[in-house]
Amino acid sequence: MKKLYLIITFILLAAGCTFQKPDYLNMINVTELNQIMQREDIFLVDVHIPEQPHIKGTDLFIPYNEIEKYKDRLPKDKNTAIYLYCKGGPMGNAAARSLHELGYRNLFNLEGGAEAWEKAGFAFQ
Repeated sequence: MKKLYLIITFILLAAGCTFQKPDYLNMINVTELNQIMQREDIFLVDVHIPEQPHIKGTDLFIPYNEIEKYKDRLPKDKNTAIYLYCKGGPMGNAAARSLHELGYRNLFNLEGGAEAWEKAGFAFQ
C-alpha cells in the first residue's frame, strides 16, 4: 500500500511540473523578438538570477522572484507590452505570473531565453 501511495505521489508531482502556457502569456521566438525590436521601441526585461549578460536593448533587470519590489520601475499603463527573458525560459514564466497578478495584460516570454538568443547570433550589451 505504501508503494502505491509513492507511485501516485510521483505521478501527481510529475504532472504538476510540466509547463502549460497560461492564457495571459504569449511565447515569442528569437526571430520574432528581433524583428519587433527592429521596428519598435519595446519594454524588455531580463529576469534571470543570477544576473547575466543582457540582450542588447534590455530596459531593466528585475530578478524573477522580486517583481513586486520593483513595480515602481514598471510601465504605469498595465496594457503596455512587456517582453521577458531569462537564461532558458522558466524564470520568465514565473515573472509573467507575478506581473499578471499585478494587473499587466500584454506579456511575452522569449522561448529558450538568452541561450536561444545567443545561439541565433543576436547581440548582447
